[in-house]
Amino acid sequence: MSAGSAPERSVVVTGRAWMFGDHMNTDLMLPISAYRVPVHERPMLVFSANRPGWAELVRPGDVIVAGENFGVGSGRPVSTVLQELGIAGIAADSVNGLFYRSAINAGLPIVACPGVTRMVTEGDRVTIDPVTGTVADITTGESLSVAPMHSELQEIVAAGGVIARLRRAGYLPPQASPAAATGGANRTARRPTA
Repeated sequence: MSAGSAPERSVVVTGRAWMFGDHMNTDLMLPISAYRVPVHERPMLVFSANRPGWAELVRPGDVIVAGENFGVGSGRPVSTVLQELGIAGIAADSVNGLFYRSAINAGLPIVACPGVTRMVTEGDRVTIDPVTGTVADITTGESLSVAPMHSELQEIVAAGGVIARLRRAGYLPPQASPAAATGGANRTARRPTA
């Protein structure tokens, strides 16, 4: 970590579990109606097609436990929107490859752990540990283990995502503040004068 950069965060998360089934499609997780509202309102529409009102019940630090092929579908930015809602991590029986990469790139801890939906009940406190490859149900004392997440992927998640990691490594310029990006003032586009 370079001087002055933000500290790395833990990739290990513990939170209240929300259960979802098999083949949860990103097109239903973030329905097309989410693209008709301002970006800051999108998190409240997550899973509205599958589980209306769910987003209002989520609290920061909650986790998702899901079935097979979680995140199948298109490359919609569901991982980022889930984080904005407060979801801290995901454990699923299996994860769609595109969604897995999207979660890592967004800095969202994720583990594919066969059998996790048989072990966890909605509302249980669950720890997702990609470092050791362990998913533990704190409520029941049960746990499952899989191969740990590769260390480079852990570093991306710990940095807060691939963009944050590239900034820390000096490959991207530091993120400009909104005021700096506009030259210190709210500027509007102007038509060229003739």
